[in-house]
Amino acid sequence: MDLVELEAVEGLRWTWNSWPAEGGGSSLIIPLSIMCTPLMQSSGSEGEFPLLPYDPLLCSRCGAVLNPYARLDYQSRIWHCPFCFLRNPFPRPIADTNLPAELFPTYSTVEYSSPSPSPSPPPPPPALVFLLDLSSPEDELRHLKNHLLLLLHHLPDHALVALLTFDSMVYLHHLGYSHCSSLILFHGNRQLSSNQIRQFLNISRPHPLHLGQTPKQGFLLPISECEFAITAAIEEIHSTSKFTSHTRPPRCTGAAISVALGLLECCLINAGSRIMLFTSGSATLGPGIVVDSDLRQPIRTHHHIFNAQARHYAKSCTFYKQLSKRLSDASVVLDLFACSLDQVGAAELREPVERSGGFMILSDSFDSEQFKKCLRHIFKCDDQGHLEMNFDATIEIVTTKDVKICGALGPCVSLQRKNSLVSEAEVGQGGTCVWKLNTLTHKTCIAFFFQVNREQKIQPGSAFLIQFITRYRQGNMGHRKRVTTAARRWVANHSADIAAGFDQEAAAAVMARLAILRAETCHARDVIRWLDDTLIRFTSKFGDYVPEDPSSFRLSTNFSLYPQFMFHLRRSQFIDVCNTTPDETAFFRLVLNREGVVGSLIMIQPTLFQYSFDGPPVPVLLDIRSVSPDFILLFDSFFYVVIHYGSKIAQWRKLGYDKDPNHENFRKLLEAPELDAEQLVAERIPVPRIIRCDQHSSQARFLLAKLNPSVTQNSTYTEGSDIIFTDDLSLEVFLDQLQVLAVQS
Repeated sequence: MDLVELEAVEGLRWTWNSWPAEGGGSSLIIPLSIMCTPLMQSSGSEGEFPLLPYDPLLCSRCGAVLNPYARLDYQSRIWHCPFCFLRNPFPRPIADTNLPAELFPTYSTVEYSSPSPSPSPPPPPPALVFLLDLSSPEDELRHLKNHLLLLLHHLPDHALVALLTFDSMVYLHHLGYSHCSSLILFHGNRQLSSNQIRQFLNISRPHPLHLGQTPKQGFLLPISECEFAITAAIEEIHSTSKFTSHTRPPRCTGAAISVALGLLECCLINAGSRIMLFTSGSATLGPGIVVDSDLRQPIRTHHHIFNAQARHYAKSCTFYKQLSKRLSDASVVLDLFACSLDQVGAAELREPVERSGGFMILSDSFDSEQFKKCLRHIFKCDDQGHLEMNFDATIEIVTTKDVKICGALGPCVSLQRKNSLVSEAEVGQGGTCVWKLNTLTHKTCIAFFFQVNREQKIQPGSAFLIQFITRYRQGNMGHRKRVTTAARRWVANHSADIAAGFDQEAAAAVMARLAILRAETCHARDVIRWLDDTLIRFTSKFGDYVPEDPSSFRLSTNFSLYPQFMFHLRRSQFIDVCNTTPDETAFFRLVLNREGVVGSLIMIQPTLFQYSFDGPPVPVLLDIRSVSPDFILLFDSFFYVVIHYGSKIAQWRKLGYDKDPNHENFRKLLEAPELDAEQLVAERIPVPRIIRCDQHSSQARFLLAKLNPSVTQNSTYTEGSDIIFTDDLSLEVFLDQLQVLAVQS
């Protein structure tokens, strides 16, 4: 079974599938880590996960769930925990003819649907708070209102909704008062606590006997009770921005988010809720301010931030970091839908959006196809009419005593629950064995980091186990638990199994997340220097060569693509922030930090397919030499898809040959990349932008910027190829220099 098939069964990709028994794993250069997709959807008969209608059986010492690696004593009705070796009683008679599903060797992943006790009250429904920017232009606000009104008609009747609008003030709409419009106003410059908001809204604290029930109020109501009121309120919304050539429109974005969160905290909605922020510009006042209203003050750039010249950046990031903690405590998701040609403050908002697991959508307009597709995807419902959303999740890791947990990178928060398995060496969200996720989808991927426990004596050839226990609520607020138990073997330090078990695609995805983590505090050139140093040490360790002889250098097939991935990573938009705004960089890094191995690899090294009359599309090198007048290229960088027409193809298209019945093959050639591009963007969120361009046109820059510059203005022989004007190293020069440095003693 190859690595992709194994991922379909386990939902895991390991950088190393065999771990060295000595040395703590640091000698491998690339860390011991696992890319975990907790809710990966099953694919095919091999990957079907059984759904068990009862609670899991837990070890009373370590908390591990019963799994296929447990030893059973049928006569004594005892199962031996494979993690801590404790003997646990089995609650019912058992024999090899009536084994429960979680003990089947083929079911390394199972899911439990816990039955709720009959006398317990029904769980509160999901809550959605819509936060609209009144300083948006009137035409943009009109498009947004139309989409929201259409969305409200498709929400489940029991879903709770609230509406807030903001400009220089925050307006909370009273949906329980249907006689006329009723608003509660909050000043945009003030930062209010949850208790202050409770007092302003006159929401009483619930009696201890009624904890878990939403207190009576008129701001957050089921859509079935307030559909007329919220529809009328949205229809009455109009833009309050007045165009001036000297000032920016007033926006108190931070205060508005704080009021929305305070409302949810007052109403005790702590099991599943979203704050959905729709904005068209940056905050100009109050907490979380991005830029002054005076247009003579430019909005911050990467240069301003790195040199501490962005006046409000540090203070706003501190405010949003505190807000992120409140979001996590209340299990609230913050989504950002920013539709503007200018920056909106996404860099400051990245912390609460990413940590809460929310969506960040940057688009040009609320009428764009990207925005509409994203909104439809988020609010999809299942066959029972419940939202296809998951809330209030935790991931717990249990390992055998020879493995220690270092931390995690992704849309999660450490719960600071330590035990003997937690390492002192923290990576990202560390110091815990349990992480909180306010929401997660079937594509959410977390990178977990481990190290070998030096205190344990490990025998090569023995097995170790890692178990992932994911608890979450579905859109119907029912509890689910998914348990994945994986086993691998310890090997001797110089065993050939180490190299054979290396997953270079997972390693590239993990190194990209580590590089992003380092880029938060280091300059881009220092991150590139760290990547280069790591790559040199890695190839020096695992390459075959004669010392001081670069021509003798060879890498086995398991390692051969890794240097190429690092070449593209070091010149990607995640590291090289030249020509990108802080908002764009925040968006790119946020998406990479939650995407799985396949998606991450497309971001790092995009794919390129060539279409011609000679046959079906074929993959070609990501190189300037692949550009030709006779071919159509389909380029996928995850964030945008480019259909690039060669100059001859473009000329024939302009002459209308595709409409001539005598040139049917040409028409089919033009249709093929269009159909493939639509398939690429169908299920991807955020929805990529499709760019159609001709060779030598201005839009072709989206493709040329990612191609290997093997032919530049300094090349002697171009052989009719296009030229990229750049001083960047080509892949060939990069690999030559790598070989020279790797073979040095």
